[in-house]
Amino acid sequence: MEKKKLGLVPKLIIGIISGIVLGSFVSESIMGIFVTFSSFVSAYISFIIPLMIVAFVTAGIGELKSGAGKLLGLTLSLAYSFTLISGTFSYTVSRLIFPTFINEAATAAIMNGNTETVAPLFTIPLEPLLDVTSALVFAFMMGLGISALRGNEKTSKIGDMMGDFFNGFQYIIQMALEKTIIPLLPYYIAATFSLMSYTGEVWRVLSIFWRVYLIIFAMHFLILIFQFGVAGAVTKTNPFPYLKNQIPGWLTAAGTQSSATTIPINVKVAEKNGVSKSIREFVVPLGATIHLSGSMVSLVAFSTAILMMNNMEIGFTIIAPFIMILGISMVAAPGAPGGAVMSALPFLPLIGIASNGPLASLMIALYLTQDSFGTACNVSGDNAIALIIDKIKGRFGIAEEEESEVFVEQPIVAQNEA
Repeated sequence: MEKKKLGLVPKLIIGIISGIVLGSFVSESIMGIFVTFSSFVSAYISFIIPLMIVAFVTAGIGELKSGAGKLLGLTLSLAYSFTLISGTFSYTVSRLIFPTFINEAATAAIMNGNTETVAPLFTIPLEPLLDVTSALVFAFMMGLGISALRGNEKTSKIGDMMGDFFNGFQYIIQMALEKTIIPLLPYYIAATFSLMSYTGEVWRVLSIFWRVYLIIFAMHFLILIFQFGVAGAVTKTNPFPYLKNQIPGWLTAAGTQSSATTIPINVKVAEKNGVSKSIREFVVPLGATIHLSGSMVSLVAFSTAILMMNNMEIGFTIIAPFIMILGISMVAAPGAPGGAVMSALPFLPLIGIASNGPLASLMIALYLTQDSFGTACNVSGDNAIALIIDKIKGRFGIAEEEESEVFVEQPIVAQNEA
């Protein structure tokens, strides 16, 4: 009988606990080894992030067939709007509630992201091949070009050839993530928490973030109520049956931590909601790639909390550019394990957080331990988008298709692959 492998989240939890325990009694020389390991992993992550942006964003945009025309543009616009609204909502709630427990007393002696109490024994000069901005611009240029080539009969073969190249590149980067970065993360997180424990900061940090988790979970459900409320208003129907129908999709995403795995279940949910075949088979798979409201809620809340803990600037003019560019850079991020938080790392300097510092590693640990719930919120919102587009498609000249029966009473079985 094959042994069941331990999942990433349990490994991260074990890493956090191990780091806390080790950091409480190891010597400074041993801690220097941990910090050296952490600095190497940080450099490696910084090296691979621009490559990940080129691979995933190019392949993701390149798969968006230009022939879909208005339907594609409508879906992209609605998904991006929902993602921006989610980020703004998360920031607003965080600004209102977090100060009730993140104050001067709570943040006294909290770690400062610009200093380290223990220096690494040595460093390895590993510089990224591209800076993040160049990678993002190049990815959009190539992705849009591939999509355009595929949409033209004369150049479709060239487009397919270029698309295959970047799909292969995406596969290589995904293997690098799955075989190197993901296995290293528990040890990286352990090293980070051992330093926090060594300096006496860990309990103050944890005493704050368990409350942040609860608020994030509540925001996930409020965002879903809002999105399906909009869908109900557009379709002039009661949104709560749609929320009830979504339960199997939500459970599948939470259990598998995968947007892609949830697509078949989500398509069945859309069918039960009465979404036409052509819309549900286009919007739901596309939404799994481009719509990340749950991830945005989590990332913005964690970022705001970390900024508050370090008495850094948290004005909306600081956060807004981060939200806007993150909504774009996370395109195709679900294809990679922890893709959303990895996509966020290169843009943390926009809000004053070093992308390869201890605060970034704290962000990775906090995000990945709740990633399954963010994924569940992402994919659930896809069906709200499908309902809206199915209702308004006629206004944009999109051909009507045969409609499936509304609320067909048949069970939808969610296969949990976790």
